Amino acid sequence: MTAVLVIEDDDRIRLALLLALEDEGYEARGAATAEEGLRTQRRDPADYVLVDLMLPGIDGFEGIRQLRRDDDVPIVVVSARDDTHDIVAALEAGADDYVVKPVAIKELTARLRALRRRGRAVTAPDGPEPVPVLAFGELEVSPEAGEVRRSGEPVAVTRTEFRLLCELAEHAGRVLSRQQLLSRVWGYDSGDERLVDVHVGRLRQKIEADPANPRHLVTLRGLGYKLQR
Repeated sequence: MTAVLVIEDDDRIRLALLLALEDEGYEARGAATAEEGLRTQRRDPADYVLVDLMLPGIDGFEGIRQLRRDDDVPIVVVSARDDTHDIVAALEAGADDYVVKPVAIKELTARLRALRRRGRAVTAPDGPEPVPVLAFGELEVSPEAGEVRRSGEPVAVTRTEFRLLCELAEHAGRVLSRQQLLSRVWGYDSGDERLVDVHVGRLRQKIEADPANPRHLVTLRGLGYKLQR
């Protein structure tokens, strides 16, 4: 059974989420603090983690950073804070998605299913056939091998960053709008375009020699993004 860890200090909200997730067929676990959640996840890893930002002790931002250092579990922020600064900060800390309270459980589980589709492992084909490599100057992307290299050195990217980069690489030279990327990478019919912007910014930090003046992952103002050689 798919397991979800809910890190939420409000007892009523945590219980409501746990019961709603169980009704949807998930194994639901709860933690009242980030510290408790980190211990629980290290001891018995869940498939997804939901995190509130306003937690006692270690706050949600630091909890996300520590979770992300441990593994690549999909992390969804569930918070009443809905300003751009908090959303960007949470995504930059390592969250995969952000849902604003009050939570509609059907929307939340749809987000989890989309994360599951995105998170399926990418494996190299069997046999001696070479794995196709998409080259952009010093940047190399191997969609089937699940590898990214810059100047021959491996680049560590999250699953979401990898899928975003592959989507752009497989449509090299074409402009993809934010809504197209939300649909193809996140699996959302609609959503917050800041998800795309933050992940593009994080990718640039990893794949561009000068992220402030990107050579490969460029913005077409008012249109979207494209990956170019």
